[in-house]
Amino acid sequence: MTDESSRAKGRAIPSGRLSRLGQFGRLASGVAGGMLAEGARRLADGERPKMRDMLLTPGNVGRVADRLSNLRGAAMKLGQMISMDSGEMLPPELADIMARLRDRAHHMPPAQLQRVLAAEWGSDWRTRFAHFEATPVAAASIGQVHRARTKDGRELAIKVQYPGVRESIDSDVDNVATLLRVSGLLPKELDIAPLLAEAKLQLHEETDYLREGAQMEAYRTLIGDSADFVVPTLAPDFTTANALAMSFVEGRPIESAVDAPQAERDRLAGLLIGLVLDELFAFGVMQTDPNFANYRYQPETGRVVLLDFGAARAVAPGTSAAYRTLFAAGLAGDRDAVRSAALDAGFMSPAAVERHGPLVDRMIDVVLAETAREGLFDFADRGFLGVIREQAMSAASDRAIWHIPPTDTLFLQRKISGTALLAARLGARVDLRALVLRHVGA
Repeated sequence: MTDESSRAKGRAIPSGRLSRLGQFGRLASGVAGGMLAEGARRLADGERPKMRDMLLTPGNVGRVADRLSNLRGAAMKLGQMISMDSGEMLPPELADIMARLRDRAHHMPPAQLQRVLAAEWGSDWRTRFAHFEATPVAAASIGQVHRARTKDGRELAIKVQYPGVRESIDSDVDNVATLLRVSGLLPKELDIAPLLAEAKLQLHEETDYLREGAQMEAYRTLIGDSADFVVPTLAPDFTTANALAMSFVEGRPIESAVDAPQAERDRLAGLLIGLVLDELFAFGVMQTDPNFANYRYQPETGRVVLLDFGAARAVAPGTSAAYRTLFAAGLAGDRDAVRSAALDAGFMSPAAVERHGPLVDRMIDVVLAETAREGLFDFADRGFLGVIREQAMSAASDRAIWHIPPTDTLFLQRKISGTALLAARLGARVDLRALVLRHVGA
């Protein structure tokens, strides 16, 4: 969730299916108008405009970002997910849309908030609190967070779900998928139906705050009495399917640690990477949403506060074993074993190896060269990613190799990639090889 946006003026969330459909309709008409204007301008300049050039103009970028941020819910959540997962691989214009969505969320105006909480707790709900802050401390795609103090003195953080979000998930996902289709960024031959179905399922789970509360308590048990991490405590007497109440835990945005000494940034990144490895190989459950706002930093204690467990999901033993095999092959520097493990895990298709074998091997070699280095891995030095991206893009025009990995692997990889992105944001240096060895073995 973003703290900056929580101080912005409230903006009512379209909660009905027809009103949300109307928002998408206005988006489509606005984008179409922008395309016509851009096309006319280019024709007047003697150009033959391409569809993509007319679609991804600065004006249309702004229209899409603004409309999705107003819709919130699944529409905005999907945009944020795409930005976190694929920002470096997207066209710059579309990456800009998604980046804007990470930092833009309007909160409910007071009247709408009153209606939501009255439906959850009864019309006299304010009598249960000594204080309830009307302005949220954070606002995001699915809900907003308020700080409150109960009559018995508990300091709580209460996440309130936007109205209509749960009911609009399926249509929002389909509409965003259509937006990506018409942009020409997804080929018609690529079957994304399984991925869309899984995205809808996870988003439905994320909007069930009773489930999230149970996941938070289960995760807190896994963390135990940790000196490094803090997980809030559930307040079940205020928790419903649409309102999640927990202990309020102080902390700063994790990105604020970018100003900390190098050793502290290195320590924090090492903790977060170690936590991902614990999730993958020890806990059997992973919180798969790597949004930076799900982490808070306590400079005084050095601990990391973990938030938002709606995206927590079980790690299948087979998936964990596949990652173990892949990591072990990488540690051993065995290119053939890495290629075989990547195929078995579904990271790439057999067609990619058959049609572009030498290129695949060159990409593997780049990764192996990075992981073979002894000592600290500098996450701020991301030059090798450009090499891999250049290699990958040269094969991407061959649509016969386009491939979607298994959905379980996609969600886990999202967390792994997002954690690496956070380590890069912190400019951290971590003995990555030693961390992985402790979990995978020699």
